[in-house]
Amino acid sequence: MSGETKQPEPRDAQSRAITLGHPSYVWRFGQDRRLELIRYYAPLEDKRILDVGCGLGAYVRKMRAFSSQVYGVDIDQDKVAQTQQELGHIFLAPAEELPFSDEYFDVVLLHEVLEHVRDDAQAVREAYRVSKTGGRIVVFAPNRLYPFETHGVYWRGKYHFGNIPLVGYLPSALRQRLCPHVRAYTRGSLQSLFTGLTHSIVVLTEIYPGFDKVAHSRPRVARAFRDLFYALERTPLRIFGLSHLMVVERTATEQGP
Repeated sequence: MSGETKQPEPRDAQSRAITLGHPSYVWRFGQDRRLELIRYYAPLEDKRILDVGCGLGAYVRKMRAFSSQVYGVDIDQDKVAQTQQELGHIFLAPAEELPFSDEYFDVVLLHEVLEHVRDDAQAVREAYRVSKTGGRIVVFAPNRLYPFETHGVYWRGKYHFGNIPLVGYLPSALRQRLCPHVRAYTRGSLQSLFTGLTHSIVVLTEIYPGFDKVAHSRPRVARAFRDLFYALERTPLRIFGLSHLMVVERTATEQGP
């Protein structure tokens, strides 16, 4: 599904939320865990960092505990205007046209954003372009093998929000009809976005969710789920996790003879 043309950018707020995603605006356990994974594979201390698709700046705020040079871009004008009132270094720009010079950042974060952009391959090329040699690109993206489609589906002309089972297991053409607003990736399709870019893979794995909604009403159940599913991340069953975590290091371009 990489590289395909997405629907035109919606104008009303509800359609924008469907097409651009439903991010959580409350920082909870799941976000803390992802931040720790980011820090483990891409150290943030005193680095120049870019969050692509920053929304209201949740990760920008948290990462500024480790560096004063954290930037964010987003395509949603309303979110950018709101975030700019509270944070510096926030810009209105699509992931495919980043307003920065080559090799500017030590770390580039693409957190659950590639599935929503118009051209995911171009978004990756831009992240690569603005990354320094030796810099790292951190990608979280939906896993096609996760048993539920968390972005909802279109059915008979109406959008149905919720966790819809087994959509990712359908043939690609049928899944695309149900989910024209969002992509999901296999390991291979995610890796293919970096084809032609000189890089090394630091890690490519899958992670399970934080079960934060469950924890709100049933904390003991959430803890049991976390214990179980995070243990599965250390087994081959991690391939059914909610999201891929891929960290890529930009390596020096090979010189010709």
